[in-house]
Amino acid sequence: MLWLQLTITGLQTGALYALTAVGFSLIFGTTRVFHFAHGAAFVLAAYVFYWADQAGLGIAVGVILAALAAMAFGVAMDRIVYAPIQRHEGSFFTVFVASFGVGIAVQNIVGMVFGRSFVTINTPLSNSVELMSGVYVAPLTWIAIFCVAVFFGALQLFLRRTHTGVALRALADSPELIRVFGLDPRRISAAAFALGSLLVVPGAVITALGSGLNPALGSHVMLISLAATIVGGIGSINGVLVAGFVLGLAENLSQIFVQSQWSEAVTFAILFLVILLKPAGLFGRIQAR
Repeated sequence: MLWLQLTITGLQTGALYALTAVGFSLIFGTTRVFHFAHGAAFVLAAYVFYWADQAGLGIAVGVILAALAAMAFGVAMDRIVYAPIQRHEGSFFTVFVASFGVGIAVQNIVGMVFGRSFVTINTPLSNSVELMSGVYVAPLTWIAIFCVAVFFGALQLFLRRTHTGVALRALADSPELIRVFGLDPRRISAAAFALGSLLVVPGAVITALGSGLNPALGSHVMLISLAATIVGGIGSINGVLVAGFVLGLAENLSQIFVQSQWSEAVTFAILFLVILLKPAGLFGRIQAR
């Protein structure tokens, strides 16, 4: 039953990859900013949640504080870092370097405050129970899958049914179109960063409750988000969601054939194959919906 155990674990991993990658894809697809600090938003949210738990504030308060911290960080990056660079017609590379620098700074600050070793939160939610002979599942697995369904469903409704959501889709096509309708592209851009950063929170919280945290985790999160965005197709929210699950399942199921330390290499092998065979991604270049 090893394959079933790894499939269930892969679904949990894929769920976390999917939501985090969709957040990055939403930001990049609408603003064309390579937000490398997206991984730093994940780390910041996770450690704010960890701090709230250590302070005895409870899980609910911790989740709220983590969400506020992630959204505030995303909006601050847009307003304080990216906007001035773009105002002076800075290049794509300049924006990337600035984002990379902020990500490294956040990683080091978190390391100085909380230490650089792994930390975790003990909770019954991370305790596995036997589902059937040889197959163990923790409640966090079902919570992760539930979060994907709720957050992705809410995102689709937001993008289709609200004025801000429609404006985000329009911003992905043309900032000039936004101005024609009397809207401020910078405000819409801030909304994209707030919403994209919010989507890292479920993954950050579940990681804190499950496998544990390390300040360097942001780089891994960013690489996975980038891989899922390319594999799914830049601009395709649905494609990135599917790609997140594909990468999570592939990473875990590969352990049937290779040692666990090589499982992450499978993710990037898939990425390279997609780049070579279908550069636009599995779902092509589809507009965010």
